[in-house]
Parts: sequence; C-alpha cells; structure tokens
Amino acid sequence: MARAQKELRIPSDALTVCLVTDAEMARWNRAYRGKPKPTDVLSFRAETGKPKLRSGQKRANGDAYLGDIAIAPAVARRNAEKFGCTFEDEMRILILHGALHLLGYDHETDNGQMDRREKRLRTKLGLA
Repeated sequence: MARAQKELRIPSDALTVCLVTDAEMARWNRAYRGKPKPTDVLSFRAETGKPKLRSGQKRANGDAYLGDIAIAPAVARRNAEKFGCTFEDEMRILILHGALHLLGYDHETDNGQMDRREKRLRTKLGLA
C-alpha cells in the first residue's frame, strides 16, 4: 500500500482501509449502487456525506481527509482464485482501485481514464 500511496502522492493518514464481511458489503453495495450482492471494494469519499469508517474529515495537519476504502476479503479471495493471482496481490489491487476512486476517478463515467491510470500503476507496482 505504501508504494501505491507514494505513486499517487497520498499521505498515509489521508485514507482508511477497512475489512468488512460479505453481508456488510452487500448491504452497502445495495444502498449506494443498487446492486444486490457483495462487491470486492467500495470507496467512500469524505465529502460525499456517505457513512465513514473513520471519524473526522480533517487530518492532523488540517489537510483534507480523502475517505475510506471498504474491502470484502472473502470476495477478494474468490477474485484471486478466479484471476490467478495471490490473495495479497488482489488486496493490493483493490486498495489501489479504491484509492483512485477517492482521488475522483470513476471508471463508470470517465471514458477509460481510470482504467488506463490503474493499468499503468499496476504495471509499475508489479501487479499486472
């Protein structure tokens, strides 16, 4: 995670990663995306007003807190098996993906910008 944060120029205290159950992830995915099943990762930007996993929106130095990344490890493990990578690498990929969302990227609306950036970063970080 530290290498990804360095590449993205995100201080270590600017986001929180929380591991959640499939049930919790399914509840949030239904509530915020209208999808009735658990997903692997969800990002909650601090300024959106959605639930935060960490209290407060300002970091110790007063800079903005980016937000929270929720990951369902059980889904990540299934993904790792499906995609033929290690669980650890899949977790790194999901943290990177979540961090890009916190920075404002949205692969559902940005005509491939996020996907291209993520692919370049994954290659650079050895997660391709």
